[in-house]
Amino acid sequence: MSFMRSNGPQTLLKDGAQMVDEPIMKNILAAREMAKITRSSMGPKGLCKMVINHMNKLLVTHDAFTIMSELDVEHPAAKLLVHAATAMQQEVGDGTNLVVTLAGEFLSQAESLVRMGLHASDIIEGYKKASNEAISYLEELSCGEVSDVLVFDQIFPSIRTAIASKQYGYEDFLGKLCAEACINACPSSATGFNVDNIRIVKLDGDSIYGSALLRGFVIPRSTEGSIKHIKDAKIAVFGCAVDIPTTETKGNALIENAEDLLSYSEKEENVMEAIVKKLHTAGTNVVVGNANFGDLALHYLNRYGIMAVKIASKFELRRLCTAIGARVLSKLDTPSAEDFGHCDNVDVTEMGGKKLVCFAQTTDDSKLSTIVIRGATQNSLDDIERALDDGINVFKALTKDKRLVAGAGALEMEIQRHLSRLAEKNPGLDQYAMRKFAASFEIVARTLAEVSGFNGTDCITQLEADHYAGKKYHGINVDDGSTHDAVAKGIVDPFVTKYWAIRLASETALTVLQVDQIIVAKQAGGPKPRKDQNRDEE
Repeated sequence: MSFMRSNGPQTLLKDGAQMVDEPIMKNILAAREMAKITRSSMGPKGLCKMVINHMNKLLVTHDAFTIMSELDVEHPAAKLLVHAATAMQQEVGDGTNLVVTLAGEFLSQAESLVRMGLHASDIIEGYKKASNEAISYLEELSCGEVSDVLVFDQIFPSIRTAIASKQYGYEDFLGKLCAEACINACPSSATGFNVDNIRIVKLDGDSIYGSALLRGFVIPRSTEGSIKHIKDAKIAVFGCAVDIPTTETKGNALIENAEDLLSYSEKEENVMEAIVKKLHTAGTNVVVGNANFGDLALHYLNRYGIMAVKIASKFELRRLCTAIGARVLSKLDTPSAEDFGHCDNVDVTEMGGKKLVCFAQTTDDSKLSTIVIRGATQNSLDDIERALDDGINVFKALTKDKRLVAGAGALEMEIQRHLSRLAEKNPGLDQYAMRKFAASFEIVARTLAEVSGFNGTDCITQLEADHYAGKKYHGINVDDGSTHDAVAKGIVDPFVTKYWAIRLASETALTVLQVDQIIVAKQAGGPKPRKDQNRDEE
């Protein structure tokens, strides 16, 4: 038996199991290489990655979460960074690149301490102290707050900053669209804001400046019937097919002659006409269905001047009901007064050669906004959508915590200055870990400078001089490589973005550093298929 042949912990496991030597160094190397992938995509002038996923779909983007979610990461330490990015996306919706970059730099700095001979427990203790101090000091670095999220001028700077990191040069135009859409879709109680109430429709063609905001709901298709324009719409929404009702059980109709056939068809027509007539009498002028419209139903809807619109997605049907205040009916019947939805105008318009049905509110605030974005290619449209999604999530973050902090690497450099001074006063071996933890925050400003084409060391030196001189809001100017007051330039980020980024990155780094053994069990299942198996099948 295998456990009787040799000694060692691996003999306790099944044949095929593995134990990895020097796990800390190998984990640090994997996490560092993972962070390198997305780090160059940070900032307004970040570089894009071309990713071809397992479905052979091409993605060109510098959104860190999209890149990491499409990569098939196998190394367990690198997977921890992916989990941290996922947690950041779910918690805030922005700042995933910051989490991965910081976590990778924390571990990269810890590597030199391990090589010096410092024990992992001393590194972990120093990192814990520095992390807690960084989060508590973050409370003092607020540069202001948003008193009312429904005021455009107060929320625009932070939304503009988030969009600039994805679409630099278009941040003013797209930021205005995003801010107006958020204000329009936000309820009176801002804490009840739902990101799903802002819809994005992508139409290729035209330039980005051809994008528009529509207050209401837009469907990228035409109507089913011939009616194209309705004013003061009274809308009935059905979650079933608009056609001749059928029984739940199967049955047979015995037709013996031509008169019986004509009578049967006439009864079907009468039933359908009676249903449409009741809808018309109730004041319905728009019918929305979740399934197909029958030819007979369309005939009578057109005769009575009722618009027919089909929405195949049940999710989109619920969003329409939110926008117009309607209820979905599961049976083709006359709605009650509470079931009807109301809208100022329902029109069929054309953009980029495609028909759009727009449920627009003009006299009252809509509960839903739609941003129609234009662009040259599908990849550019997807990237614009990700940028707008970041802006929407920034607005949601401001509804939870209205505090703002400086961007452009200013906040991180101020934390670095504070922690460096704290490490000097701290006795014990953990002071070395605190110094390295503090030095890790330089990576944000250094990366912003390097991806913009400037010398990172020169920029960091100038920033340190500014911050030690008391200019705590100074950050990198990506246009000329100098330093400037980020708050004065309107480059601000939500407090919660930085808070969760530092917290998740430090927790991820500590988790990796606490691992002292990697044990890989034998993989279950039979042998893997050979590469030339397809040739055998042919």
